[in-house]
Amino acid sequence: MDRNPSPPPPGRDKEEEEEVAGGDCIGSTVYSKHWLFGVLSGLIQDVALFLQEFNAPDIFMGVLAKSKCPRLREICVGILGNMACFQEICVSISSDKNLGQVLLHCLYDSDPPTLLETSRLLLTCLSQAEVASVWVERIQEHPAIYDSICFIMSSSTNVDLLVKVGEVVDKLFDLDEKLMLEWVRNGAAQPLDQPQEESEEQPVFRLVPCILEAAKQVRSENPEWLDVYMHILQLLTTVDDGIQAIVHCPDTGKDIWNLLFDLVCHEFCQSDDPPIILQEQKTVLASVFSVLSAIYASQTEQEYLKIEKVDLPLIDSLIRVLQNMEQCQKKPENSAESNTEETKRTDLTQDDFHLKILKDILCEFLSNIFQALTKETVAQGVKEGQLSKQKCSSAFQNLLPFYSPVVEDFIKILREVDKALADDLEKNFPSLKVQT
Repeated sequence: MDRNPSPPPPGRDKEEEEEVAGGDCIGSTVYSKHWLFGVLSGLIQDVALFLQEFNAPDIFMGVLAKSKCPRLREICVGILGNMACFQEICVSISSDKNLGQVLLHCLYDSDPPTLLETSRLLLTCLSQAEVASVWVERIQEHPAIYDSICFIMSSSTNVDLLVKVGEVVDKLFDLDEKLMLEWVRNGAAQPLDQPQEESEEQPVFRLVPCILEAAKQVRSENPEWLDVYMHILQLLTTVDDGIQAIVHCPDTGKDIWNLLFDLVCHEFCQSDDPPIILQEQKTVLASVFSVLSAIYASQTEQEYLKIEKVDLPLIDSLIRVLQNMEQCQKKPENSAESNTEETKRTDLTQDDFHLKILKDILCEFLSNIFQALTKETVAQGVKEGQLSKQKCSSAFQNLLPFYSPVVEDFIKILREVDKALADDLEKNFPSLKVQT
């Protein structure tokens, strides 16, 4: 996949030229700078309070404000990130307005390791309830941060950085819907085709295409890391502007649909996977199907959503996940282990909670697709096996009784296509027989 390279820094001084020439080695030794950085970061976990007592954050702030050495900046931000893992120090760092400005300025850096450590530090602070609002407010006051984050998502090939930046964006949107709406609307009012005389100006970034590019890059290395970007898209669908940004953005809506459609049809929870795989993929599947459902419900006239192209494969995927869910939720008989420890009971309850959320999303989406089915599509599904007796039974078992009218209408269409199959299903679900 071709990606835009990061822009070169505006210039190098003598110190930077020497560092480039030396590569990752320390001086004339064979020791790696990144190895040393890892050792130092580990040691900081034990001496963080000591460093705080001697005003280390102020020292690091001075270094960050003056130094152009990428590895030195990376080390300073990384040490601050480790120190911020302690709540008391995190509060202290967050309350220092000048340090906060310097750290946010690091997001404009062109060095991926420094950007990674800066993102890690920001995520740590945003995860502390006591100071999260401080950082959200600061980010709102710096519109250029939006451009920097969008540039990283749309251009970086560093997957570790993309995942961490995605986690920051996800946390920001989860904390502040107003910020999410501002970022969604950024660039939306700009013309798509800039006049020739404006071509030298800064590009106008639109959030959704940048998220899509980051998701594609992450998927190319490991689809399991897609969770965070799928959740960002899911958060966008909770507001009307977010949905419109997805479905109305030229080509982006189609590209997002195709990406998610391919994930559920060919990547996640496949027929040759063991049912237990659902436990690992339940959160990402919930996000993916939620976004697909939102797009499907809001823009059914789009060419890429034509019934004959997407409905039957989606039905097959939805039912497959529901069937795996049934297997996962089966409790083994005479299992002493599941009832002996309180922690295991708590974990089981948490798993059941996430599975219930996924089931609700799947059933709502499946009911919407069932309502759109035509006689021709049902006939094709019966012939090809997506609407076999076993799969229809699995669908009905999950849809009833909450979606009874939808199932009843489907049975009416099915009877015109295959009366014997419709009769068999009615025998298995007597509640339908009276009302059809």
